Amino acid sequence: MNVQKRKVPNKRFWENKKVLITGHTGFKGSWLSLWLLQMGCDVIGIALEPENEKNLFDLLNLKDQIKHYICDIRNKKAFGEIIKKHKPDIIFHLAAQPLVITSYKKPLETWQVNVMGTVNLLDEISYLDKKCSVVFITTDKVYENNEWTYGYREIDKLGGLDPYSSSKAACELAIHSWRESFYSSNQYQKTNFSIASARAGNVIGGGDWSENRIVPDVIRSLEKNNEIHIRNPSSTRPWQHVLEPLSGYILLAERLHSDENDIFCSPFNFGPELEANKSVLELVQECLKHWEGDYTIQNNNEKLHEAGKLNLVIDKAYNTLDWKPRWDFCKTIDITINWYKNFTLKKKSPLESCLNDLSLYID
Repeated sequence: MNVQKRKVPNKRFWENKKVLITGHTGFKGSWLSLWLLQMGCDVIGIALEPENEKNLFDLLNLKDQIKHYICDIRNKKAFGEIIKKHKPDIIFHLAAQPLVITSYKKPLETWQVNVMGTVNLLDEISYLDKKCSVVFITTDKVYENNEWTYGYREIDKLGGLDPYSSSKAACELAIHSWRESFYSSNQYQKTNFSIASARAGNVIGGGDWSENRIVPDVIRSLEKNNEIHIRNPSSTRPWQHVLEPLSGYILLAERLHSDENDIFCSPFNFGPELEANKSVLELVQECLKHWEGDYTIQNNNEKLHEAGKLNLVIDKAYNTLDWKPRWDFCKTIDITINWYKNFTLKKKSPLESCLNDLSLYID
């Protein structure tokens, strides 16, 4: 790829925009809420209560800074009433059941939340009588995984063996169907809507305490001075700091809302450079360079299917959005572990740490 300047979100564009975030109480949703608030947005959030007692949403006191609604997106009537009440300019749909292991234990719930929750939103926005742009966040796991070393492109075949991946692939089909059937420029279709999907995964960063995620598991072990248990040491993932895909979502929303080119009403991959595709073992070893500890490799007794190799081609976002990742793998780990050390060992304010990381990323 040719060298070019990395584009950053346009703060002037976002001032006073009414932005709805579903899943705003989650890890990514909390970071996105904070970022949008810093740009002067009127933020509306729809989500369930945070799953963990320790969570970034509460630590940042976001409840008192936004219009905060506890609502299950499977409840179409309640979900729709909030949308109609606030009439958002832009929507980021993050609400989901996001974990592969949980999807094996709760497959029906996973499909209901991920697919029908998405379909509910697709239908409810049709009642808005204003311009509205929607970015649906899915995952890098929507692709039919062939365990090859090549990166997946937006035009590659969708699939998924586990309930989580397959449900997210189904979301992509629903989004494409609604866009082509109802929200396009053809006769009898509504032209005041622009919708796109964003595919990213394996985000890390300060403030994540979710279950069954490798970095939160590492932090929990380090905080207690316990050995880190590694389940799938050779599995490789495109690790990236949470601010990287969020910047892509924001830039995509800007173009959706202000540009008539249909190329933006389509799927986009947001991932790191190829060098950031590291194994779980390499990730843990890099973490321990910043916070001393030990690890042990355990057999995966559950034997649940998870992709072994996974990476994305990001040329489309690079060439059409002028987006590219800023932090390499080592920098990402450094910033992430430093956030947790500041919180746990130095008792530093989570808000101060988040704002410092955000400032560092934007500058």
